[in-house]
Amino acid sequence: MAFKLNGNPLAVDVAFSHNDIQYPANWLRLSTAEEKKDIGITEVADDPVYDSRFYWGDGTAKALDDVNATDEEGNLLKDENGDQVVTLGVKSVLKAQEKVTAGNLLARYDWYIVRKAEKSTAIPTAITTYRDGVRTACDTREKEIDACADTAALVTLYGNKEDGTPNMTQYPVDPNS
Repeated sequence: MAFKLNGNPLAVDVAFSHNDIQYPANWLRLSTAEEKKDIGITEVADDPVYDSRFYWGDGTAKALDDVNATDEEGNLLKDENGDQVVTLGVKSVLKAQEKVTAGNLLARYDWYIVRKAEKSTAIPTAITTYRDGVRTACDTREKEIDACADTAALVTLYGNKEDGTPNMTQYPVDPNS
């Protein structure tokens, strides 16, 4: 909660003065609602905080799907090669992030692939199973993203169930962890 005095915001844990009285920095935390009210302090709700993956700062949902970029007059924008400029939607951004995550998880064990190519040394089954699981999970997560019809569905997908477990498919556990 935020506080105001005479329409001006009061910062918590900052000393302030009113009517020639100095109030210590902890006064807002330690005072009762009645004490605040007696000197004219009002409580106001904090501004909502929106998840920037899905919403603009004002709470407006970002576009889910890619759109062709246009100028102020509605004309299609082209890049220096004459190709259409595309503004990525939330789904494309999230799927790209999933590819990066999967790539990072796979990269830990790329040396097994190089060793196999150079020396014909077998890749441990646990590693191939893990790598296959990462690719499958990434593909499934991308499909889960695509299946979301609106922003609320994406927010739910990226949230947690009541028991704290994520709503979306999880990447496999690293065999060496």
